[in-house]
Amino acid sequence: MVRSKNDSIFEWICTIFIGIIGLICVVPIIYVVSYSLTPMAEMLKRGGFVLIPREITLSAYKQVLSDPNMTNALKVNVWVTVVGTTCNLIVTMMLAYPLSRPDLPGRKFFVKMIVACMIISAGTIPTYLVVKNTGLVDSLWALIIPSLVTVYNFIVMKAFFEGLPTDLFESARIDGAGEFRILWQIVLPLSLPIICTIGLYYAVSHWNTYTAAIYYINSQEKMPLQVVLRRMINQATANEVSADDVIPPETLRMAAVVVATAPVVIIYPFIQKYFTKGTLAGAVKG
Repeated sequence: MVRSKNDSIFEWICTIFIGIIGLICVVPIIYVVSYSLTPMAEMLKRGGFVLIPREITLSAYKQVLSDPNMTNALKVNVWVTVVGTTCNLIVTMMLAYPLSRPDLPGRKFFVKMIVACMIISAGTIPTYLVVKNTGLVDSLWALIIPSLVTVYNFIVMKAFFEGLPTDLFESARIDGAGEFRILWQIVLPLSLPIICTIGLYYAVSHWNTYTAAIYYINSQEKMPLQVVLRRMINQATANEVSADDVIPPETLRMAAVVVATAPVVIIYPFIQKYFTKGTLAGAVKG
């Protein structure tokens, strides 16, 4: 196939445009990491903007990670993320699979009721009262159960299930397989891309949980990472920065941002291919 001159020009324009967008996204990340690693003397000497530091210091990370509440907060975040994501995936899948079958009685009614929850929200106060009356206040389950199913994730997963070949289900039923066996042995192996995609959405949401912890958690030992980091930053900002201060509040902020985002950045490359497949499948089939 012979490419015309206009096609080549268009591709070059797209490449340059994508490169510029990429730089706009990458430069702030590099700046945050460099700021957290650069000694304050060098930062001031170079006008407060450093992308490649000449000297590296880990003082900000040592101070952030040496806080006695940090270790406990990391444990809370890992527990909430792992348990919460597992529960989210199980419940979302158990809801999306039957509603993706066209022969389910009342299917359209239930789907409309669920979608209505995305449009109409009860609000903060009614939600808090429900959590309080169910005895979940000051419990880690309060960070999981109120957001057990996200309507958007349900719609994407349901669209993926609807796109699976119906011949597989009919053949399995002819062989005597029940719905749970079909779900476990046929649907799950074929749904790895969408499971990884939805799982990443849920995991990031749980890892970054902040507002729910402020509302529902009272005990210091149950506070997640984001709340502890926020308090550390506020405490550092409240203190006056004198000439003897080695680590200014801004450097602590940058180090806290890196600590909070590093786990997600590390995990994402391992599931990127599944994430891309799941996103495209859900978008096209939806």
